[in-house]
Amino acid sequence: MLQPLNGPQKSWQNNPLKLIEALVVISCSLTFTAFVIGIGILLMTGSSPGYRDIISFWAAGHQIVHHANPYDSGAIFKLERLAGLWDRALPLIMRNPPSALCLVMPLGLLTLQTASLIWSVLLIASLILSVHMLWTMHGRPRNLIHLLGYSFAPALTCILGGQTALFALLGLVLFLRLHRTRPFAAGAALWLCALKPHLFLPFAAVLILWVVLHRRYTLLAGTVLALGASSLAAWLFDPQVWPQYLHLLHSPWSQLEYIPCLSIALRFAVRPQALWLQYVPAAAGSLWGVVYFWNRREAWSWMQNGALLMLVSVLVSPYGWLTDQTLLIPALLLAAYRATRAQIAVLALVSLAIEIGQAAGKEMHSPVYLWTAPFWLLWYLEVCRRSAARGFDAAATPNDFPDQSASAWPV
Repeated sequence: MLQPLNGPQKSWQNNPLKLIEALVVISCSLTFTAFVIGIGILLMTGSSPGYRDIISFWAAGHQIVHHANPYDSGAIFKLERLAGLWDRALPLIMRNPPSALCLVMPLGLLTLQTASLIWSVLLIASLILSVHMLWTMHGRPRNLIHLLGYSFAPALTCILGGQTALFALLGLVLFLRLHRTRPFAAGAALWLCALKPHLFLPFAAVLILWVVLHRRYTLLAGTVLALGASSLAAWLFDPQVWPQYLHLLHSPWSQLEYIPCLSIALRFAVRPQALWLQYVPAAAGSLWGVVYFWNRREAWSWMQNGALLMLVSVLVSPYGWLTDQTLLIPALLLAAYRATRAQIAVLALVSLAIEIGQAAGKEMHSPVYLWTAPFWLLWYLEVCRRSAARGFDAAATPNDFPDQSASAWPV
């Protein structure tokens, strides 16, 4: 039997958090759906591939399959101009290391339109699979908290831009899922994380120490084999690929480009020509990570302790875009399962505000995004502090989380 209209109205009036809950669920669902539909329309109309970062991966793939330099700015620019990139003074060049080239090689055999379609489908699939695995690792709670992962602004911007951070997210989640039961596969999954190695520096320092201390050499073997095989594939197509990559890293345009992140802001504020300055936060973060791990080495949990470690790793990375903050989804969902409705609403609304800014045309180079990575860290710490005050066991494993099926969000 249908309830009378004044029933839910009275419930919302007595408990305004219920209204917030409903609004968050609706906004998360609509945001993800709108982005997927929007990407589909752009791809089908053929008006977008030349203006998304996919064009840099397609051009690099085209170069490498023809045994040419995938980091040659001149050749890349010619390809991109022919493909429709008309309004940029500089080419879009793939910054990922040569070990990532086997991922983009197949794109070089396709048209840009087809490559963009396949690439976008793979990005969306990576997000869906990653969030689904996280939901499973948290004990399949019967609530809608995982919608926050699907509608997270950096992830949707990553899909829109055609960036690779979602592949790195998939590698991170696979590692979290498999490192205990299938260490070799977990190590091989870290190859996806190595698509963006600069985002994992403190994480990598702790991982190496953890492997040595606990003798998890099978996991290390999986990583070495995956990286070795992919690097060999790139070398077979272009024996000079590593010197070419190093030359790209030292090119003036890449060194002087402003990227809205803590490390770049520090260098530009102190001395723009001193490149070593942007590595100082990463070095300090790695040192903190080693100390943080060592104090918890006997009871270390990659799911629990690794969340804060990943938040710090992204914060102190030598460079990083808004899209790279996609890697924070595991940490933020972990905290969201402990958060109050109000805290979850704050996270959802901030994410929505970023998406509105993107829709309004706010450029990715804008310093307005400097606050985002620190905000996610502060939100996580505040949730942990409040949940500890409520008696939540911070050392609980994912399957220890209470079943919150009575409500879409925790109280």
